[in-house]
Amino acid sequence: MSVTTQDHLPQGRPLAARLGRDDWLMRSFILVIALYLVLTLAFPLYAMLSKAFSTFQFDLTQIELQVSDDQGNFSGEILSAATLNEELDAIPQEEMAASSDGRLSLVPLFPDFSFRSPVLYKIRGTTPEAVYLIGSERRAGTEWAEVDSNTFRKVVLRPVKSVGLSNFATYFSTPSLFQSIGNSVFISVISTIVTVSLAFAFAYALSRSCMRFKGAFRLIAMAPILVPSLLPGIALVYLFGNQGMLKELMMGESIYGPYGIVLGSVFFTFPHAMIIITTALAISDARLYEAAVSLRASAWKTFWTVTVPGARYGLISAAFVVFNLVITDFGLPKVIGGQYNMLAVDIYKQVIGQQNFEMGAVVSVVLLMPAFLAFAVDRQVQKKQVALLSARSVVYEPKPDPRFDWICFAFCSLVAVFILGILGVCQFAALIKFWPYDLSLSLKNYSFDLMDGGGWDAYRNSIKLGILTAAFGTIVVFTGAYMVDKTRGFRTGRSLFQFLAMLPMAIPGMVLGLAYIFFFNNPDNPLNVIYGTMTILVIVTITHFYTVSHLTAVTALKQMDSEFESVAASLKQPFYKLFMRVTVPVCMPAILDIAIYLFVNAMTTVSAVVFLYSTDTALASVAVLNMDDAGDIAPAAAMGMMIFYTNAAARILHLAVSKGILKRTQAWRTR
Repeated sequence: MSVTTQDHLPQGRPLAARLGRDDWLMRSFILVIALYLVLTLAFPLYAMLSKAFSTFQFDLTQIELQVSDDQGNFSGEILSAATLNEELDAIPQEEMAASSDGRLSLVPLFPDFSFRSPVLYKIRGTTPEAVYLIGSERRAGTEWAEVDSNTFRKVVLRPVKSVGLSNFATYFSTPSLFQSIGNSVFISVISTIVTVSLAFAFAYALSRSCMRFKGAFRLIAMAPILVPSLLPGIALVYLFGNQGMLKELMMGESIYGPYGIVLGSVFFTFPHAMIIITTALAISDARLYEAAVSLRASAWKTFWTVTVPGARYGLISAAFVVFNLVITDFGLPKVIGGQYNMLAVDIYKQVIGQQNFEMGAVVSVVLLMPAFLAFAVDRQVQKKQVALLSARSVVYEPKPDPRFDWICFAFCSLVAVFILGILGVCQFAALIKFWPYDLSLSLKNYSFDLMDGGGWDAYRNSIKLGILTAAFGTIVVFTGAYMVDKTRGFRTGRSLFQFLAMLPMAIPGMVLGLAYIFFFNNPDNPLNVIYGTMTILVIVTITHFYTVSHLTAVTALKQMDSEFESVAASLKQPFYKLFMRVTVPVCMPAILDIAIYLFVNAMTTVSAVVFLYSTDTALASVAVLNMDDAGDIAPAAAMGMMIFYTNAAARILHLAVSKGILKRTQAWRTR
C-alpha cells in the first residue's frame, strides 16, 4: 500500500468563503449607495469637466447666401459667408469665439444693407448640421430660406461646438481672471498662518493651563460654526467700513479687500482648527514631560522638542483644513472683498453676472486644483501618523502656575471678545433703525417679507432643508459606513466606495453647485424633474458634507469588536437585526453628532446652493447674500443672526435629546 505525501497531492481550486444571503444584501446596499454617489457626485463633475473643455466658434463656411436686385430677382449667384468676410474683413477673428448661447448677425457682411431696402435674401446651410436663427425660429439644413431686408437683420448664426483648451487659454490670458489665482492663494496662506497660530495658542491654553472658565471659552470658540461665512463680513463693514464704528483704526486703509477677507476668514475657520489641534494636544503622554524635567530641559525647549512634535500632525491637518475652507469660500469675499478678485467669486460672476457657463466651468477646474492638492497632502500626512498613546501612557495633567494661567486667561479672553464682538455687532446692526443716523432700537429689520431675498419663507425653507438633510443624510451615511466596514470580502467594491465617500471633501461647494446645473438641468436627463426643487437642495447638501459624516460613522463602527457579527451569524440572526438592536444603540452618540452636523451646515451653507435654489426654495443663507447685494445690510445681519439662534437652539435641543436617548442606550458603559 503506497502512501501519498503532501508533495504528490493534486492541486485543487483556491478556497473561497461561501456567500450567504446577508453578504449579498450588504453588497447590494453598498452598490446602491455607491450608485447614489456616482449620480450625485461623479456624473455632475464629469459634466462640468466636459463643459470646461467645450469650445464654441462661429463657422461662416457653413452658410451660403443669395442676394436679389431691387426688383426682387435673384441672379443665381451663390455667395459664401466666409468668402465675403475674407474680402471685407467685416467680422474680426476674435469675434468668432463665442459661448454656447452666442449669436452672430450676418448684416456686417453687407456694408450697404438697409432694412427698408426692397432687396431679398436667401440663406441656407452647407451641411445638414448647420444651424441659424430667423428671429426666434431655428433653421437647419441645406434648404433655402427667403427673407426680406427687415427680416434679414434678425438672421443670426449659431456657434459650432468643439473640444479643446481654448477656454483655458482665454482664462490664463485674461489678467483680471488669472490674478485671482494669486489672490486666492495669498489670502489662504495668510489666513492659514494666522488662524492656526491663534488656534494652537487657544488649544494650548485649554489643555496646558489650570485657568478658570475653560468650558465657557470652548463654547464661545465654537460659535462661528453656527453662522454663515457672510456674517463676519457684514460685522466688519459696520466696524471698519466707510461709516464704521472703528474706521480710524484702519489708518486710511480700506476693509474692503485683503484685510477684511483675512479677518473674516480667521473668524469662521478658527473653530475648525481649534477642534483638530485640541484633539492633538489631548493625547500627550505625561511621561515625556517628566523625562524633560528630569533632564532639566527648559520650558521653552520642552515646548519645541515634546509639545510641537507631538502635535505636528494635528497642526498640519488643521493648516490644510483652514487653507481649503478659505480658498473655496464664496460668501465672505463676495460681501467684503470689494474689487479684490477671488476664484470662488469669479465663478459666481461668470455664471450669474455674464451667463458664461463655459468660463465658470474653467474657473471651477482651476479652483479644484489647490483644493484637491491640499486634501491629498492632508490624507497622506494622516496616513503617516502613528499612535502617541500606548497602554503604558500616562495622561498629562497640567499643574497650577498663576502667572502662566493668567496669561492664558488673558489670551483666551481676547479671542472670546473678538468672536463675541463680531456676533454682537451683527445683532446690534439688526436692531437699530438706520445706521449711523438713527440708532434707536427697532424690529423693522426683521420684516423680511418687505425685503429682497425670499422673506420669512426663506427662513422656513432653511429649517426644512436642515431637518430633511439631517434625517435622510444620517440614514444614508451611517448605513453606507456600516456596510462598507462590516461586509466580508468585496475588497474592490469597498475600496471604490471609500474613494467616492472621501471625494466630496476635496470638492468646493461652488464647483459642486455648478456641476449640478450642467448635469441636472439637462432636459435629456431623467433626473431633470428634481431641478429647482427642495429635493436637489437636500441631495447637494448631503453630498457636499458627506465625507466628515462618513468618517465620524466609520470611527464609531471601528470601535465595535467584529465578534458581534460572528456571534450573530452563529445564532443565525440576520444582519439587519444586529444592526438595529446592537449597532445603532451602541453608535447612537455618533449618529446624533452626524445629524446635528448636517443640520447646522444645511442652515449655513451658501456656496453649494446659490446656483440651485428657485423662487419657491429660497434659503435663509442665500437671502443674506441677496439682501446684502440689494443694499439691505441690516436685514441681512438680522437674517444671519436668525440662522445663528436657530443653530444654537438646535444644539441645545440636540444636547437635551442626546442626554435622554443616551441614558437609555449607553447605560452599559457605566457598568
